[in-house]
This record gives sequence, structure tokens and C-alpha cells, in this order.
Amino acid sequence: MADSLPAQNAQLQTQHVELEVDRDSWLRSWIRWKPTSRVMLAEAEHKLLHILSGRYQGRYIPVTGGRNRLWTICINGSLHTIKTGDAENSPPLGILHHQTEDKSELHTANGDTSPLASNTPLVLIHGMGGGVGLWSRNLATISQDRALYAFDLLGFGRSSRPNFSYEADIVEEQFVQSVEDWREAVGLENFVLLGHSLGGFVAAGYAMKYPDRVKHLVLVDPWGFPERPAVPQQRPFPLWVRALATLLKPFNPLAVVRAAGPWGPGLIRRFRPDLEVKFAGLEGREEEIPVFDYIYHCNAQPPSGETAFSTLSIPFGWAKNPMIRRIHEMSPRVPLTMIYGSRSWVDSSTGYQVKYLRNDSHVDVQIIKGAGHHVYAEKPEEFNTLVRKLCKTVDEEMKNSTQHREDVGSTQ
Repeated sequence: MADSLPAQNAQLQTQHVELEVDRDSWLRSWIRWKPTSRVMLAEAEHKLLHILSGRYQGRYIPVTGGRNRLWTICINGSLHTIKTGDAENSPPLGILHHQTEDKSELHTANGDTSPLASNTPLVLIHGMGGGVGLWSRNLATISQDRALYAFDLLGFGRSSRPNFSYEADIVEEQFVQSVEDWREAVGLENFVLLGHSLGGFVAAGYAMKYPDRVKHLVLVDPWGFPERPAVPQQRPFPLWVRALATLLKPFNPLAVVRAAGPWGPGLIRRFRPDLEVKFAGLEGREEEIPVFDYIYHCNAQPPSGETAFSTLSIPFGWAKNPMIRRIHEMSPRVPLTMIYGSRSWVDSSTGYQVKYLRNDSHVDVQIIKGAGHHVYAEKPEEFNTLVRKLCKTVDEEMKNSTQHREDVGSTQ
């Protein structure tokens, strides 16, 4: 499989789909069947992240040999030392720069690097159909005492949308390798890695392959861990649900959003009214809930990552190669915390199974009461407190380890 990865990565070519619209022509935008563009996605993200008040940087990071890019935001760290083809054209720090031609965006008040960046950095990986904007209720708080990086997974959000392999194990390696390419480009030696849902699956795969880079692995309601039960444990689905699922089986999970055309944004609002509760008033605009637009624009564009997810999964949402089969292969040096929502559809008992299988390593299972699958958005205060406490523990362990090495060196 490893031998075939370079050939597969060579096929990860960006789909050059013209999605830009002339914002001066409202008629042209209105008559589009899918009213979306990269510009509109960037604007929706900017509205969600307005709460950060200009405290973050944003840039495209080259991966897969420069053939693709991962959209990345950073707080308390720096993305300005990255060597990219257009680095010499990047604007100076201290200037609010909102660029829409896929080069860079700076949202920063000054060029000083926070001393808090000396603490262990935190890297966030979002879940299926999402992007960095969905961390809007967490970023300001969990970055208070460290550098924080979040990126759109390859094939999702504002990142490149290439053609993935149709082999599940190769798709997983393509995701994992894109994360390592990103790490190398950003220049991080090690970090706390936190992944939600599909991002948790990718994060676990990354920690298995690159254990020395991960000081602590945090999996939030991770997808793809349990085995598919031989006998369904729940009540059989109604006939109409099974018929609809059979009809939609050849298509990607969110194909209906794109097929709905101009009615797509309304579908998001109608079928996910819970999002209004989770994100209402966050940006100080009570009359506007930008999360609906953001999720629509994330998923109305070419379904690259969505297709990759379909390759990784079998109906209804189980992984072809569940992580529970191989979690014991992860180095015992990688501490693991698994966070679940008590009301989530993800079975938290898998966390305790992982703890049993990794009995030679640190595994902690946390259940946040009243939270569903999107733990970070539904119970942000509890989630943020837990993540900050965990990261501070990592900082202390790192300092103690450094002090021990210095003490040993001074006695020799």
C-alpha cells in the first residue's frame, strides 16, 4: 500500500472549477443553479470568525508536493515564515488583508509573536462537511495560553478539492500524508492534536504513523472507530427510509444540498434548526446566523472530501477499516483523551474499549452531559475548559521532562 501512495498522490490534482462570481452583478448570482463561490465561502467564514476581532492569520499551506493547499488559520503563532511560491508577495503584518484570490489573508493587529507560543501548540481538525469556521465558539478561549492552528481538511472547506483514490486504505493515507505535509510546511515539531468526527479518524491515523509529533491526542466524538454490528442493534428503519437510502446510495452524502440548487441554503436551515441555537448571537448580530451560509458554501462545491468519505465508509456511516481493529498499534507513548457528548449518536462505550485495548498507555474518557455530536458547539464552556486543562497538563509534563534532562546533564 505504501508503495502505491506516491502514484496515488500524483493523482491528487486540484479540480480547476471556476466558482467565482461577479459580486457586482446580483442578477448573475441569483440565476446560478448553485448560488455559491469560493469568495462567498470566504465571506461566510469571515463572518463566523468575526468574534476573534482580528486576532488570527490565514494562509494557504502547500501540500502533496505543491499540487494542493490546505486553508489554515492561526492564533498566537505565525504563518509568515512558510515558504510558498507567493511568499514575496505576502502583505506585511499589521495590515488587515482580506484577499479572495487564494493567496493569503491576514487578520492581525500587530506583528508580535505572543510569548504564549512557547507552550505546546494545539492543532484542530474538523469533521465531515465542516471547516475552520465551526470552531468559532472555541478559538478565542482555547488559544489564550498557546499557539493554535486549524485547517480545512483536504477536499473540504476552502482547501483544494482533488480527486482521491477509490481504495479506502489509500484514501486514509492520503489524508494522513496531507497532514504531515502541512506540519512540515508550517514548521511544527510537535503539538497537541485534536480531531472531531472524521477529523478524529484522520488524527488517530496520523498519530499511529507519526507518534513522535503528537504530544497528546484528543478525539472528540470520533467517527470510524467501532465495528459494524453483525445484527442491527436498533429498531429496523421504516420501509420508506430504506427505500430512500437505496435510491441515494450511488450518490455522495450531501448530494441533495447541491441538487437543490438555489433552495440549498434553505434546506440547511430547515433540516438543521439546532445550528441556530448553537451559533445564535455569537457574532453580535442577532438577526443574522452566518453558520447556515457557511455550511452551505462548504458543501455546495465539488464533493472531493465527501467522495473520499464515501470511499472510507459503508452504510450507514460505518468505517470499512474501523480504527478499533488497529488502535493497539498506536505507540504507548501517545497519551489519548476521548471526549463524547452524552446525547451523541456516537457510542461512547467504544472509548472504554479503546482504554482496555491500550492498557499500557494513558487513555482518558470524558463524557460531557447534555451535548450531542457537535460537543464543542453545544457545550462550549465545558469543552473549552476541558481542552485548556488538558493542554496545560501537557505543558507541565514538557517542562518537567526538559528540567529532568537538564538536571541529568549537569550531573554528568
